[in-house]
Amino acid sequence: MPIVNRVAEFQPDIQAWRRDIHEHPELLYDVHRTAALVADRLREFGCDEVVTGIGRTGVVGVIKGGKPAGKGDVKVIGLRADMDALPIEEATNLPYASKTKGLMHACGHDGHTAMLLGAARYLAETRNFAGDAVVIFQPAEEGGAGADRMCDEGALHSPDVEQIFGLHVWPGATTGVVMSNPGVLLAAAGAFEITVRGKGGHGALPHLAIDPVSCAAKIVIELQTIVSRETNPFVPTVVTVGSIHGGDAMNVIPEEVRMSGTFRSLSMDDLLRVKRRIEEIATGIAVANRCEAAVSYPIPEHPPTINDESAWNIAQRAAERLVGTGNVRRMEPVMGSEDFAFYQQRISGCFTFIGVSHADWHTRHSVHHPKFTVDESALPIGAALHVAMALEALAARVPAQV
Repeated sequence: MPIVNRVAEFQPDIQAWRRDIHEHPELLYDVHRTAALVADRLREFGCDEVVTGIGRTGVVGVIKGGKPAGKGDVKVIGLRADMDALPIEEATNLPYASKTKGLMHACGHDGHTAMLLGAARYLAETRNFAGDAVVIFQPAEEGGAGADRMCDEGALHSPDVEQIFGLHVWPGATTGVVMSNPGVLLAAAGAFEITVRGKGGHGALPHLAIDPVSCAAKIVIELQTIVSRETNPFVPTVVTVGSIHGGDAMNVIPEEVRMSGTFRSLSMDDLLRVKRRIEEIATGIAVANRCEAAVSYPIPEHPPTINDESAWNIAQRAAERLVGTGNVRRMEPVMGSEDFAFYQQRISGCFTFIGVSHADWHTRHSVHHPKFTVDESALPIGAALHVAMALEALAARVPAQV
């Protein structure tokens, strides 16, 4: 794999950072240990500025280039990585598996953080570019809208970032492959919680109770008609009930049933339409079954991830120089979501995926799976891709040997 030589030399360090973070997963905004590790490394690399506490536990480093920017050139670019883990019990049996029960880096954010640290080290060491590179390490990607909060608290200012780039591991692709496209890449997303309340009673005397379980079952089934009967088949849409809980005994009708789920679409207009119908269906079916339904939305709606054409062109050229034209591939939009979209609401940006599965692996567990893992030889590829995108964006010619 034609990794730029100097970044490839960082492989042992990038791997060590990733394994350290993997062993100590942290959730949402409580990434204190990870943020401290990142800030320490950035200072060690010689970043010109290291700011902590943005978005509560976010870290931003500024690396000034060693060349003057030309008139009309992009002068400040951002590179972003997320730091938070997931509430999943790890089942990989790796020697560096999570040491925290019930938490796991099951989405590759440990790798994202390590790769961007590798890129920051190279950029600070060489400064072979004009303008500034801003490295953004973000908490709370997994449902916490950490990107939105970091933007609100100034992560894209001082200096003002003009373009931003991010990447994500993709276990469905072989190591050495880079995937993305211009336009919509990932879905807009929201989450819902529904509590159905009835009247508890003995399971043998259902006529004396009001059964929230049967009502909840009807709601689950009817929610699927939003996609199958109310949405144009050519407009990708998802409504998934991911959890449902009610009662503790087989012969007792409970007082309430709680369910939660996610809804997705490729535009905010369609997402808000689905959100409205979830509430109308849940409350309407509850009334018809003599129950009550309360619907709430535990996270902010995330916009779709939309790659700017000019930023995509930069990322594509950078990736082709790194891994070869044949390994840079277009991909159809995916119904997963990414809060990287909050940056793209404010400035031009491009989000890409990199393959992290060894060619000989027969089982590639998806992200958010308790056995998810990555081919660590992909780590310097990700670091080098960050570097290549930064150099391309800042109008510097990427050297053949770095």
